[in-house]
Amino acid sequence: MNITDVRIRKVTAEGKMKAIVSVTFDDEFVVHDIKIIEGQNGLFIAMPSRKMGEGDFRDIAHPLTSETRNRIKDAIFAEYDKVLANQESEEDTPAAEE
Repeated sequence: MNITDVRIRKVTAEGKMKAIVSVTFDDEFVVHDIKIIEGQNGLFIAMPSRKMGEGDFRDIAHPLTSETRNRIKDAIFAEYDKVLANQESEEDTPAAEE
């Protein structure tokens, strides 16, 4: 199974949640609402989940192996880094004066 698209749908500077991501596999299957979260040891991904009862959360979709999780994580972070770099370059570019 190949990752064929990664879309950073929302990026926020404030708070622990930094972005919401959608990942497409083999141009046939998409997983929405993967979150990039700032933790104590840096950024990590959280798979889509649903609240179950007293504050417990259960993943709706998740990789079964650490190898697959790492492939997904690497693809997400590569796209996230591109988005951040584009935002920084847009902020550094002065607006054209009229």
